[in-house]
Amino acid sequence: MNAYFETPRLILRAVKAEDAPGFFELDSDPEVHKYLGNQPVKHLKESEEMIKDIQKQYEENDIGRLAIIDKASNEFVGWSGLKYETVVRAGFPYYDLGYRLKKKFWGQGIATEAGIASLQYGFQERQFEEIYAAADLDNIGSNKVLQKVGMTLVDQFEYCQVPHNWYKITKAEWQLIK
Repeated sequence: MNAYFETPRLILRAVKAEDAPGFFELDSDPEVHKYLGNQPVKHLKESEEMIKDIQKQYEENDIGRLAIIDKASNEFVGWSGLKYETVVRAGFPYYDLGYRLKKKFWGQGIATEAGIASLQYGFQERQFEEIYAAADLDNIGSNKVLQKVGMTLVDQFEYCQVPHNWYKITKAEWQLIK
């Protein structure tokens, strides 16, 4: 997979093995994992395995999460992008918009900026007809991001016994708001 795109502040590119320390810093933070099952990683090896899983998605589905790099500092910010998802809504495969940022980058509009760029990639470059996303009901920040990027709340469901909001945007809806 060779997805690469830029926004005014960010570079989104394929995840590399060299991103492991950034992934570890991100996913070892308990606050980052508050709405993700509260299971932060404890060893760099776990982050390396996560990167291998993302790279496997590239090979199998020609799509997957992308590293977010700050243009000004060249720092690993987190990840965003689309993923072919088959687990969260069992029996309903879909393209999922996701993002995860280091805490120091929260509240700066980065998730929104990366989310919009990811949707644009999905609808314009990949010609997807619809994209979905899920957010823990209590994760106010993530729910706001999904609404800001133009997604519509269409349902609620439980995942791992936790209530989640279920969002959707179609290509036609995206073309009206872009």
